[in-house]
Amino acid sequence: MADYFESDVVTKDYDPRIMRRILSYLKPYKSSVLLTLIALALATAGELLVPVLVRRIVDEALVPSWYAVEPGAEGLVRLSGDEPRVGGAAYVAARALAELPRSERARLESEGLLGEEPCYVADLDAGGPDRRAAAAAAAQAAGARREGRWAVLSQAELRGLGPEQARALRARDSAYIARNAPILLAALAAVLAASFLHIFLSSLIGQRIMKDMRMELFRHASTRSLAYLSRQPVGRLVTRMTSDVETINQFFTDVLSAFLKDAAVMAGVLAVLVALDWRLALVVALTLPPVLVATSVSRTRARDAFRRQRQWLSRVNSYISERISGIAVVQLFAREEASRREFEAHDRELLRANLGEMYVFAVFRPIVDFLATLTTAAVVYAGAQLIGARLVSLGTLVAFVNLVRMFYSPVTDISEKYTILQSAMAGGERVFRLLDADEAIPDEGRRAMPSPLRGKIEFDRVRFAYKEGEWILKDLSFAVEPGEMVAIVGYTGAGKTTIANLITRLWDAQEGRIEVDGIPIAELPLAGLRRAIQPVPQDVFLFSGTIEDNIRLGPEVSEERMRLAAAAVHADEFIGRIEGGYRALLSEGATNISQGQRQLLSFARVLAHDPAVVILDEATASIDTETERMVQRGLEGLLAGRTSVVIAHRLSTIRHADRILVLSQGRVAEEGRHEELLERRGLYWNLYRLQFGGKTEE
Repeated sequence: MADYFESDVVTKDYDPRIMRRILSYLKPYKSSVLLTLIALALATAGELLVPVLVRRIVDEALVPSWYAVEPGAEGLVRLSGDEPRVGGAAYVAARALAELPRSERARLESEGLLGEEPCYVADLDAGGPDRRAAAAAAAQAAGARREGRWAVLSQAELRGLGPEQARALRARDSAYIARNAPILLAALAAVLAASFLHIFLSSLIGQRIMKDMRMELFRHASTRSLAYLSRQPVGRLVTRMTSDVETINQFFTDVLSAFLKDAAVMAGVLAVLVALDWRLALVVALTLPPVLVATSVSRTRARDAFRRQRQWLSRVNSYISERISGIAVVQLFAREEASRREFEAHDRELLRANLGEMYVFAVFRPIVDFLATLTTAAVVYAGAQLIGARLVSLGTLVAFVNLVRMFYSPVTDISEKYTILQSAMAGGERVFRLLDADEAIPDEGRRAMPSPLRGKIEFDRVRFAYKEGEWILKDLSFAVEPGEMVAIVGYTGAGKTTIANLITRLWDAQEGRIEVDGIPIAELPLAGLRRAIQPVPQDVFLFSGTIEDNIRLGPEVSEERMRLAAAAVHADEFIGRIEGGYRALLSEGATNISQGQRQLLSFARVLAHDPAVVILDEATASIDTETERMVQRGLEGLLAGRTSVVIAHRLSTIRHADRILVLSQGRVAEEGRHEELLERRGLYWNLYRLQFGGKTEE
């Protein structure tokens, strides 16, 4: 089986040029991007603020501890004067002590002026009168040392208090928690709101960019020349506008926003870690190299696994599409079992590819979790040593544990999102390659369309080739007068359909000149030319929708003209027998009506638009004899006064043409009316004799 989508599965590495071009689609949405960045900054700041708030609550209220600084220390340290003082000693909180310069703390210890054991300092004036009385009683019961509003207890004395006594003595801690709990909740709510706004705006921007890109691709593809489109499989173009654009949407919604968030969080975490304590930050930094190695290896493995998975997914999709489209052939030749075996082989390889990708992440995620746990353990161990040395507080250690967890979460996310980034690079490259294709029919339109258009067509020494050097038309010259019906016949490959394509500028001739009413068609507006000259192609194409929509193909055709056109070609006879009439729905490919009925609708469609020139390209090839007679009656009246070019293999349909051109090897070999050409016993006579079994008369 040919793998038509094989070129669509290569996963490209990061390319800054493609990235700049993808990001250029953000320009129309600058305000939304700015709001997204603000929301991202708020969400990141809120997430980083939460561990800091928790640290303060732990140190100030949950597990508070103080150390005594004996009299005589004023010359060694700079005390604020607001510290609690009992028995002449000042009591400094563990967090404040850890923030003192190490030299000052060392002098205090060397002079024996710093207490060894942590203690608890209670504020007896905190709370109301009842609470103050209960606190004083609890302090007295615990044997605390008191001076004014302050009472000092050892940790053992504090733990020996009953619940009610401890609650009364720790009124200041409860008040501190009550003040800070709403701030913590507000920070969490802000993180929630900012994260929602960030995710919503990122998705909205991605969806709008995807819409813009698809519209740009559709407009671009629909204006390319048939020379270019004929080289592009339809499936490839559909893939460009669907899955490739979707990968770019995933880049904006899942990758770009995640990368920005993860990078901001990681950078913010590192900054907060250093600000809290550089020693513990150094411990975290020393554990990062294994993480970087594991991430790099995982990224490479994931890229290869992802590439293989995309390749086999593409092959399976291609196989399914091909076999379902040709299921009738499969069944007619009894190939169901063989197709099942082939599909099973492809599906098995896809399973292996999916499992390979799963194995990569199944190994990587536990490794990252292990390294995160290892880092946490190292931080706890080092933190315990520093707490023992009174260099950090317990709240700082708690904050570090939370920040380490916050740091490792983006590590896994970035590695997993990298494969989507590569897919977006590949999708962007393919999309931009299509957008950069400049093979379009030039629409210069220097001259206005003649009004009214008489319909004279003239070919002057026209040469044309679909492939360079393989000429289909060779110095072709002929003229069609206004209102004249000219038939063009010849063997297959003589260039009959090519003439129809050149007149409507679906292709442009390499040499020579084609004129309409004496004006070169290259100087006429393309849209005006195609409205004035409309073909009925050999292969009828009807869109899924109503019969009315397929005939009108736009609001400019009135319902009355649509019905008159259908009646003129006798299409109204079968339309009236269909349930729903003109509003009956046609399936995809109009498979719910016959080939002949599809052909009649294509006649009605062209006639409804009232062109000055009608080209019938093998238009009666799929119509039975009875239907053909009916259509011919309708066409005789409607083609009167119009220039018409009839391309036909069935010579019986053109016997009444004003003139018949017989093509051979890209040139006009014979020209004349039906009877005249038969009398010459030339090429036309041979064609006629072959069709009618040696008879030259019917």
